[in-house]
Amino acid sequence: MADPGAPASDPPVPARSTVGSGDLPLAVWQTPRVGPTVVLVHGFPDTHAVWDPVVRRLQDRFHCVTYDVRGAGESGVPRRQDAYAVRHLVADLAAVMDTVSPDQPVHLVGHDWGSIQAWEAVIRERSDVRFRGRIASYSTISGPCLDHVAAFSRSALHGGWNRKREGLHQLLHSWYVYAFHLPLLPEYVLRHASLLVRDEGRHRHFGPTLTDDAVNGLNLYRANIFARRERVPGGATTDVPVQLVVPLRDRYVLPQLTQDLHRFASDLTRLEVDAGHWVLLSSPDELASALAAFVDAHDVRR
Repeated sequence: MADPGAPASDPPVPARSTVGSGDLPLAVWQTPRVGPTVVLVHGFPDTHAVWDPVVRRLQDRFHCVTYDVRGAGESGVPRRQDAYAVRHLVADLAAVMDTVSPDQPVHLVGHDWGSIQAWEAVIRERSDVRFRGRIASYSTISGPCLDHVAAFSRSALHGGWNRKREGLHQLLHSWYVYAFHLPLLPEYVLRHASLLVRDEGRHRHFGPTLTDDAVNGLNLYRANIFARRERVPGGATTDVPVQLVVPLRDRYVLPQLTQDLHRFASDLTRLEVDAGHWVLLSSPDELASALAAFVDAHDVRR
């Protein structure tokens, strides 16, 4: 058996295709069809390429699929802010899943906003025909379910001093969420500030569409954070096996935000890693090994 932590020599270049979600084109990349299908969804302000170091370590054993979410990279850019609502992001995910693995369940992996939108599919797996029986497992990284965040906020507001302190700590680390709702200023800052090319004390690799991706990505926050949530039939819980990857040095999503996740996920595995928010770039070997082990443990191909 190949070591998932060791990159394959001269790996084949993932094949690019286009998947339609309504009238919006999504740019999709797939490695050869080997083993279970793993769909990896990127966050803000990234593109599918942020997953490349992990994909290179997985593609000898798994059919890896990445795509540029709406508004990012080579995918279509909606004009209206409300077109970035979670319900549309979930429709995009369903379209990709139906195209790349029409007959078999997939293993979802999400980071940052990719994790937030994948959570939406996971908690609706029982009630939404598009996802029923289609998700074999889910690995979530630094992107909590919006319903779970609301529950954490209520607990912090009405709980004891320790819970209030945890809530305040997370609130302070989420300053950018509120700043992104200001008119015009975030667009100006994102187009001119060096913060886009530096994070957590080190330079990151970004593609040529970074600035546009970041500005378009503001709509993810504006269309969803304070929007009225559509009720999830049966509540925001799931029986899908969930692996929670917790980067202990994440400056944006603190570990305490997901400490009650066991209330919502009946089959939960928690993995703490000594890394920052972009663990997929800083620790691809460790992350790829964890993802491979979790997929292997929940391979339900028919």
